[in-house]
Amino acid sequence: MRLHIDVLGTLHLVWGAFGVMTGVSLSILAAGTWGSLAGEVFGLGERAAVAALAAVGVFLIVGGGLSAWTGRALKRRQARGRLIALLMAVPNLVVVPFGTALGVYTFWVLLNDDARRAFGRPPRVVVPPVAVSE
Repeated sequence: MRLHIDVLGTLHLVWGAFGVMTGVSLSILAAGTWGSLAGEVFGLGERAAVAALAAVGVFLIVGGGLSAWTGRALKRRQARGRLIALLMAVPNLVVVPFGTALGVYTFWVLLNDDARRAFGRPPRVVVPPVAVSE
């Protein structure tokens, strides 16, 4: 299971790097668009498009940075990294196909009892059902 945790950490680092690079490129695109329209009178539609590009760029930079931090925390076996990775796996399921694969792999690796022990968590206890006698 140690290998799977290390691979998962690396995948989160790579996913975060792609997110940051995409966010930076969208932010540059927003700044360039804003600069090219600065000399002209432009309307609400143009301003909304630039604002949307900038907002998505910032969102991707923050999300990518968080994913990269999570990857490092997973490799260091920090409990916060496990929790954040599990929380980030839910929205990643919507990003088809790579985010979905990363989300499913995150759940498969981190919800395993061996992984729980690696992060200092006790294994899940399964309580057998109690038979009711009449």
